[in-house]
Amino acid sequence: MELDEGNQSSVTTFILLGFSEYPHLQVPLFLVFLTVYTVTLVGNLGIIMVVRINPKLHTPMYFFLSHLSFLDICYSSVFTPKLLEILVTEDRSISFKGCMVQFFFICAFVITEMFMLAVMAYDRFVAVCNPLLYTVAMSQKLCALLVAGTYTWGGICSLTLTYSLLELSYCGSNIINHFGCEYSAILSLSCSDSYFSQMTCLVISTFNEACSLLIILASYIFIVVTIIKMPSAGGLQKAFSTCASHLTAITIFHGIILLLYCVPNSKSSWLLVKVATVFFTVMIPMLNPLIYSLRNKDVKDTARKLIHTKLLSHSM
Repeated sequence: MELDEGNQSSVTTFILLGFSEYPHLQVPLFLVFLTVYTVTLVGNLGIIMVVRINPKLHTPMYFFLSHLSFLDICYSSVFTPKLLEILVTEDRSISFKGCMVQFFFICAFVITEMFMLAVMAYDRFVAVCNPLLYTVAMSQKLCALLVAGTYTWGGICSLTLTYSLLELSYCGSNIINHFGCEYSAILSLSCSDSYFSQMTCLVISTFNEACSLLIILASYIFIVVTIIKMPSAGGLQKAFSTCASHLTAITIFHGIILLLYCVPNSKSSWLLVKVATVFFTVMIPMLNPLIYSLRNKDVKDTARKLIHTKLLSHSM
């Protein structure tokens, strides 16, 4: 193998083990993940189309939701195609550069989605607590700035973490016990001092998780206080229904992130890490459009009309 001068690494290619320890499950897993990925793409593209088509959905909440769907498509598409490939082919290799690019994008999209959910919590806070000033407070300019801010911050954090990995040397084993270039899996292959990388990851992860959860928690504390003070049952039900979908998405997203943080770094825990990452990168992007569409009358009505129109045009 050639010497890579950038980080003094002799490793130019990594081998992804994936779920190779279960050879009899390769084809069933391929079919399951292919189905989930297809549903993810169709569901999230459907949400984006529905939001664009229905003028009633041209509101800040659905503007943020369409970006959430876009992020779900992106970070699902970073890991899933490679996962599907290594399940059905003998070649499980990925180049060093390809691995780092994969890590950069998955990291950027996950951090961006983390803060997109926080922005959506703030949006729900303004909608419930200041309904009369909602359209003024959540102006198009502010919405665009909030979205741009989440993407920018995601990119900066991901660039910093990727740089910390590139500074390490990889001269021993090139076998990654994972189906993708996940941070701890890459770090375990380093043959140099990884203290700086680990501290960088700890600081960025803790800061992002704490900040996003603090924004969400503060927003929902004010929302709950406002809901309790509502005199009418109708207003109470409407306020709860507008937040239920978002709360469900937050619980699943942050629940799995915290699970991954709490998993001990040992060989026996790699299977749990892989399963949790599957839920995080494959299942969550599929669940989000289902969570939001199943609970939302406007989304369901627009989707129904869209399907009905398409069927009519094909039958004529």
